[in-house]
Amino acid sequence: MSHLDPEQLALIALGEPVASDEEREHLATCADCRAEVSELTHAVVVARATVDETVLDAPPARVWDGIVAELGLTGVGAAAEAPASRDPEPDADAPASLPPEAPAEAARPRRRSRWIWALAASLALVLAIGAGVWVGIGMLRPEAIATAALAAFPDHPHAEGTAVVDESRSGERTLTVTLEGDAQSSEYREVWLIRNDGGALISLGVLEGRSGSFAIPDGVDLSQYDLVDISFEPVDGNPAHSGDSIVRGRLTFA
Repeated sequence: MSHLDPEQLALIALGEPVASDEEREHLATCADCRAEVSELTHAVVVARATVDETVLDAPPARVWDGIVAELGLTGVGAAAEAPASRDPEPDADAPASLPPEAPAEAARPRRRSRWIWALAASLALVLAIGAGVWVGIGMLRPEAIATAALAAFPDHPHAEGTAVVDESRSGERTLTVTLEGDAQSSEYREVWLIRNDGGALISLGVLEGRSGSFAIPDGVDLSQYDLVDISFEPVDGNPAHSGDSIVRGRLTFA
């Protein structure tokens, strides 16, 4: 059978199951097609292995010039800005000095090179989009600015907890707490920020389950209200702290 189509060779290099039994047999016996797949596979491996998921560098203009030149494109990228007065180059696809049977054989290395450039350009575009999305997500993700280990009070020796303060890019802050091993009680649990001199406190809300997230009011100075407390509170209509703290810890800032 004739050589495999270049597009199919590129898909095989990418790992796509596109070859029939007959085509796989041809690939196993045809040195030219195997060499082309080998070069394309190398391009795939290099492209996938050299992209950092958090940093994306723009390629130099000569890379895109080379892609445009190899693919025979016009009016694209930096190559389109070349001076119109430049002397035309001879057509490399069919040299006049070659014997009649030579052009077809000579075209295979050039066709292979052309597909390597095309595959590399396609992979670069896909990986660039993926890296851009990753960076965009990272920019939107809230940043942890403070943490605390919450230690148990003597009446609740098996309890322990953690607290994390996250700040969004727009400045909203959220306190996320977890609580493990607290004593069983019919009373509900409340989350507090307490001023470090003990003179004032702010209720953030009721903790339902083992973890919860709570918005920190604007204007609260966490360098002053740096104690995180979780307490049992009786259902008695009294909004003040019951004095029955389960765990407490001081925030450490990043």
